[in-house]
Amino acid sequence: MRIVIADDAVILREGLAQLLAVRGHEVVAGVGDAVALREAVAEHRPDVAVIDVRMPPTHTDEGLRAAIDLRRDHPRTGILLFSQYVETRFAADLLAGSPAGVGYLLKERVADLDDFVDALRRVAAGGTALDPEVVAQLLGARHQGVGALTPREREVLALMAEGRANAAIAKTLVVSDRAVEKHIANIFAKLGLAPSGDDHRRVLAVLHYLRS
Repeated sequence: MRIVIADDAVILREGLAQLLAVRGHEVVAGVGDAVALREAVAEHRPDVAVIDVRMPPTHTDEGLRAAIDLRRDHPRTGILLFSQYVETRFAADLLAGSPAGVGYLLKERVADLDDFVDALRRVAAGGTALDPEVVAQLLGARHQGVGALTPREREVLALMAEGRANAAIAKTLVVSDRAVEKHIANIFAKLGLAPSGDDHRRVLAVLHYLRS
C-alpha cells in the first residue's frame, strides 16, 4: 500500500512510518498539519491516508475537516482517522452515505500492529474499520445534550452564560486559556453545534444551558 501519514507528533509519525515500511508498505509522505496533508494526497494519490483528528493550528478538528475534504476530492483514497479523541462534530459527515473506505481507530485501543495494518488494508480496499467506542459515541451524540457535559464543562458553560470571555473564564477557574478553549470545543461538539462563527455558537450553547 501507498500511505500518507498526517500527525503533528513527529516521533509517532516517523515511528509508524518505519513500522509500516518493515511490513512492506510505502509511506509516500509524512506531514504535520492539514494543509500539508491536502497537498500530499493531491500529489501522491495514496491508497490510504492515516490522519490524526487534532492538528495545528488550533488542535481541535483540523484533521477531521481535512478528511472530509479528501473524501470528496479524492474518493479513491481510503481515510483512516487515528486519534486519541472521538470527535463527533464532523465524524457523522465523514461517514454520511456509505462508510466504505473510512476508518476511525483510537490510538490507546490499538495494541497490535497486525490489527492496525489489517484495518489499513480494509480501508484501502473500500472496507470499514470503526472502533466500537467511536460507534457508541457517534450514535449517542444526537441525544447527549447538556446532560452529557462533564462537571468542568458545565462550569465553563455556566460562565459563558454569564457573558464571560475565555480569559475571564480561565481566571475564574484557575486554568489556562488553552484549557478553556478545549472545554468550549468539547461543549460545542457534545451539543452538536456545527461551526458557524464562535460567537453564534456561544449563544446557542447558552440557550441549551438555560433550557436545561
